[in-house]
Amino acid sequence: MKLETLIRDLPFLEGTRGDLQLEIGSVVSSSREPSDRGIFFCIKGERFDGHRFAGEALRNGCVALVVEHYLDEFDVPQILVSNGRAAMARICAAFYDWPSRKMKMCGITGTKGKTTTSYMFKAICEAAGYRCGLIGTTGTMIGDRKIASHLTTPDPVELQKTLNEMVQCGVEVVGMEVSAHAIDMHRLDGMVFDVGIFTNFSQDHLDYFQTMDRYFETKKSFIVGGNVLNVALNADEETVSKILPDLHVPHITYGICADADLFARDIEISETGVSFEVLLHGMHSTRVNLAMTGMFNVYNALAAASCAMILGVDMEKIRQGLGNIKSVPGRIEMLETRTPYKVILDYSHSPDALKNILTTVREFAKGRVIAVFGCGGDRDHGKRPQMGRIGGMLADYCILTSDNPRSEDPMAILAAIEQGIKPTGKPYEVIENRRSAIRRALSIAREGDIVLLAGKGHETYQEIKGVKRPFDEKVVVQEVLQEMQSESGEQKS
Repeated sequence: MKLETLIRDLPFLEGTRGDLQLEIGSVVSSSREPSDRGIFFCIKGERFDGHRFAGEALRNGCVALVVEHYLDEFDVPQILVSNGRAAMARICAAFYDWPSRKMKMCGITGTKGKTTTSYMFKAICEAAGYRCGLIGTTGTMIGDRKIASHLTTPDPVELQKTLNEMVQCGVEVVGMEVSAHAIDMHRLDGMVFDVGIFTNFSQDHLDYFQTMDRYFETKKSFIVGGNVLNVALNADEETVSKILPDLHVPHITYGICADADLFARDIEISETGVSFEVLLHGMHSTRVNLAMTGMFNVYNALAAASCAMILGVDMEKIRQGLGNIKSVPGRIEMLETRTPYKVILDYSHSPDALKNILTTVREFAKGRVIAVFGCGGDRDHGKRPQMGRIGGMLADYCILTSDNPRSEDPMAILAAIEQGIKPTGKPYEVIENRRSAIRRALSIAREGDIVLLAGKGHETYQEIKGVKRPFDEKVVVQEVLQEMQSESGEQKS
């Protein structure tokens, strides 16, 4: 594709140098990546300035640069822009001929529930006969094929390439998680979503956004900023009142307590799932049986149903699709342990999420709730004592351990969590090594207890001192149980 075509109608364009008739063969965000006549984006971040790596990119096959200031030392075409990230999103989309415009796009934003809602939405649309794609925290799915991804919302190079592959594979509908980071970094600029969902809002990512106001306004901007044509809102979420005055597109509300367009009643929760009646405008109703428990999953189901209804899916297919989904990776996932106690895996890594999962498991726990959790390093420090307090209030016994300490001292993170748990008076212990912490929890669990492993969920690694080491809790639990069984057998003999 000609460079001139890629930058046609590009906002933020401030000037050009060189031959705009140059053929571009690829879009490149990493200077280390070999490319075929690539265009390299010189993005200036907090820690690195991409302009410094332009030479490396050119040596690896790039033939043009997108810059925020001209690089006089290089005699190649340069596109000068005022916002490199926003330009990158639009140029990548143009390179792949705007693939998102060839499918129905559903964008899901909010602090919690994005992943589960996307899986539910996919299940509903598949029940309605659509070929579906999914992009989010657990990776990318094209139909049943899974592709690994490292970000909830990928960078524009990966995102547009993935969307183009979906188009080539005949995908008709895409459910996509939209993170606040992606919104703030302009990864979605130029894309239009047929429907956007706002699930909820609570504290998270303050290491990046600094204030709750900035975090909220970022998420709100996706809903009201012209990116979406229709909107589904959680009517029971108090911050929605700050969105509605600035919303100028058709919308539908869902909820349980509020006067919503789509609402649930007669909710029955058990350890194996939840059953509820769904009503549209208080008239059309259907009974949904969901094989995933918790009140928060009622909200996730209503969010997915609202989005599907906006796209024209009928209530029977919604009921069918929600009934088809059995689990979501790392989301209140009951592990097969063949023990007299239950072991549940959950991604809850924020105060509100930990509160929700502990409240849910308490509803069906016959014995104690033993919670194993920590907090991530290099992230929001303020939530650490909050999560300690929540664990102490809602669990019977807590084992504080490492999550992903990243570059931080794990014991410093645990000390901050202790500040919150100590005043609750609940028994707890600190075991920094996560594998040892899991073993301790399993060794003290008795019949009827629930062991909750919170924070890691679907992740298959632990990041310590900047290195990602293999750590899949599903595997670890099985290994520990086998070790304990073997040791027990040796003691008996």
